[in-house]
Amino acid sequence: MRATGRLTIGVMGSASGRQPQETALKMRQLGRAIAERGHIIITGACPGLPYAAARGAQEVGGMSIGISPALSLMEHEGRYGSPSDAYDVLIYTGSGLMGREVLNIHSSDVIVIAGGRSGTLGEFAIAYDEGRLIGVLTGTDGIADQVEELVRICRKDTGAVLLYDDDPTRLIERLTEFFLNEHAAHPNCFFPWLPGEASAANSAEHPPDTVAAAPLKRARRPRQSEEHA
Repeated sequence: MRATGRLTIGVMGSASGRQPQETALKMRQLGRAIAERGHIIITGACPGLPYAAARGAQEVGGMSIGISPALSLMEHEGRYGSPSDAYDVLIYTGSGLMGREVLNIHSSDVIVIAGGRSGTLGEFAIAYDEGRLIGVLTGTDGIADQVEELVRICRKDTGAVLLYDDDPTRLIERLTEFFLNEHAAHPNCFFPWLPGEASAANSAEHPPDTVAAAPLKRARRPRQSEEHA
């Protein structure tokens, strides 16, 4: 894969419920950090934390794409009660909330998880199972603060790599560097492996201890010395 400096970064998180002001400010900072590095932010075009991040990107002139569950702007704003003012492009999928989750992940080079409930859990599961690079903005409550335990319970090496950080700007810096320098070679399970390497399909269909697969980076939390490197 030819890695370029401009990435699409999907931001997934709580779309409803009252959020602490500190968390909302973190999300705006996250959006600004994405835009200031020339990346494109992708969200589910929903309210809540992803919307705050999209607004942050908008504030500094960044490109913001919203992937809507609706068929039209009327349905997007009416039935789903979702905003439309923080996006340069709104893609109407008509696939509903659950169907949209797959498109969110497949449209993103890198995924960021913040806060979150059942919808975010679904998006995380897709990203993790597909071996993607995932950033976790810690200290935002919800699914984000339970990811480490979820990975431990799953006990499944998918090739996914997780980076944890409580600072939005630092998290985007680390994700950018890691993707361009390492993860771009195999960004997800759909990218063809080189001859002699185990296919992602093979490693997904058989238990890890029965497959002579190429070494995969295990999803792990960095050691304390790496946390704020």
